[in-house]
Order: sequence, then structure tokens, then C-alpha cells
Amino acid sequence: MDVAISLELEPLKQRNDHEMFFSSGNLICSLNARDRKIVCVTGGNSYFGSHLIKKLLAYGYLVRVIIQNQANLEDMKELMREDMKQLESVVVARMDDLDSLCNAFRGGHVVFHTSSFIDPRGISGYTERMAFIEAEAAKNVIEACGRAAYVKRCVFTSSLLACIWKNDPPNLIDESTWSDETFCREHKLWLALAKTRAEKVAWWKAREMKVKLVTLCPGFLMAPSFPNAHLETSLPYLKGGDFMLRQGILATEDVSKVAEAHIYVYEDMDYGGSGRYICFGKIVRTLEEAIQLENGLNIPCYLSGDQSPLAVAVDNNEIPPRITKSKLSRLLFHASQRLPCKQ
Repeated sequence: MDVAISLELEPLKQRNDHEMFFSSGNLICSLNARDRKIVCVTGGNSYFGSHLIKKLLAYGYLVRVIIQNQANLEDMKELMREDMKQLESVVVARMDDLDSLCNAFRGGHVVFHTSSFIDPRGISGYTERMAFIEAEAAKNVIEACGRAAYVKRCVFTSSLLACIWKNDPPNLIDESTWSDETFCREHKLWLALAKTRAEKVAWWKAREMKVKLVTLCPGFLMAPSFPNAHLETSLPYLKGGDFMLRQGILATEDVSKVAEAHIYVYEDMDYGGSGRYICFGKIVRTLEEAIQLENGLNIPCYLSGDQSPLAVAVDNNEIPPRITKSKLSRLLFHASQRLPCKQ
């Protein structure tokens, strides 16, 4: 039995050149325990990842966080603050090192793969090369899920961007709709390309490795409520936002609700939950709402007045929505009928 105790998240032991373990002093547990569910979360130093971790802790899960280098630990501490003490462990494991990921996931009941690349510089910092990194990391994560001792499940954070970008999109976009990679390249929609390619690779690899996979495709993350958002994670999403607005597909959701949806979808895997789930709470449907969002992000005219090749006319009328989240709504309704067991 491996028991790791430390009050200050100090490195406990070097496993190989690319992997390190840290552990908190508030929990004493076996890393191989079957009777207590350890859940693994990648991208723990990301904005969304930190919210998901906090929700999982609130639901009573033992959370093991995977970050890519030791420098990320300081970012995590800033995001997590006192919640750091509740973590089962923090593991440094590179996404391009399959053996390192296998070791990091070992003993876990599920992997929540939230992010492979965190873009600190917005639109100018996200490139086609980073889209390739996302896809390669997704492949490694799913393969590691298949190889690790008790992990055969993955909850994968994709994006609504993986559903909406294509020539002649359908009148109603649902989970069967996929963005077109060629379209994304032509318009330099690199984040959309990354999420589309990474999710497709994940599904392909999951079939090969017999990993049970579900993916969530959330809209534009807001915190804590409209029109506030996290700038660094907002700008890559909003490239092409003028077109999304005019097409009725600029959807937003509170980051905490997206995190909670991940947990509900994971728990529903025991009751038949499968496939993709579009997740959003609001669709920006008027010019006034778009300007409100621009002002909140300090990006005037980015949505309402941009004259890019994708732009089309818009007026003050309400724009009809073209996205449905009915699949996730049904899941949440059925979940509400069951007694909660994690709170």
C-alpha cells in the first residue's frame, strides 16, 4: 500500500524523467484503493480545470490532478488556494509521455481530460501547431486510460466550436453535427480546429482501446455570470464571434455549471450515459447583449461591428437560436430523479 503524506505539497519521489508526485496532508489513502473512487483531472492549472476540481471535491471525490510541469503548480495554488489541501495528489506528467500518463492514471476510476494546451495570450497565441498538440495529447490520454489498471472511462472536455464551423450548417445544430476541419483551416479558426481534431482522435482511440468515453461540448465559458468572462480563455473562443452571433450560435454558460454537468454526465455513465453532450445556458440573441459582452471583455465592436469575411448583416431584432441541448437536459432531468450520493 502506497501512503503519501505531506503538509506542503512537496515533491515526494521522482518516478521517471517526466513525472513527479505531490500529496496533501489532509488525506491518507491508498493510491490503489478500489473502494474509494479516485478521479484524475488533467489541466489542473487551467481556468476550467480548477473549477471542475473544486466541484469534484465538493461532491466528495478523491481528486488527483495532472499538470505538465512543476511551474504549473504555482498557477494551481493561485487558482485553488485552500482547496489544494483537499487533493489526493498532484502529478506532473507530460502529455507526450505515454508511460508517464499511465502511471499518473493508475488506480483512478475515471479521467477528466480538460485541456492539453493552455493559451495565455489569446487569439495571437493559438496556432495550427497547437491544434496538432491537442490531438496528439488526446490520443495519449485515451490510450493511457485503456492501459491503466482500473481506468477504462474518460470524460473529455471538447467545445461547442467542434460542432458549429462548416459551410451550410444545418438549421438546428445538435450532437450529430461536426465542424469541418478544412473550413477551420481556411478561416484560421485554430481553437475550433484543435477541439474538433482532438475530439475525433479521442473517439477513434477510445474505440480501439475499448475505453468508455463521453464528451461535453460547452459554449463560451462565463464567470460568474453574464457578461463576465475569463479573458485569457475567452479570446481564442471568440474568433469568428461576429458570425456566431449573426447565426444564432453564440452560446454561453457559467463555468461552474459546465463543471457540474461534467460530474452529472460521468455519474450517468452507470445508467447508460454515452456519446456527445452540447452544454450551454444562454444564447446571445440581440445586438444589445453582444455589446454588453464586448464591454465586459473590453473588446469593443469585436462581435457587433466586425467586418470580417464571415460577417453578415445584423440588426436589433432577436436572432433565432440554432443550437439544441436537449440531450443534456434529458440527462439532467433523469439525474434529478435519483437520490444524490456524492453531496
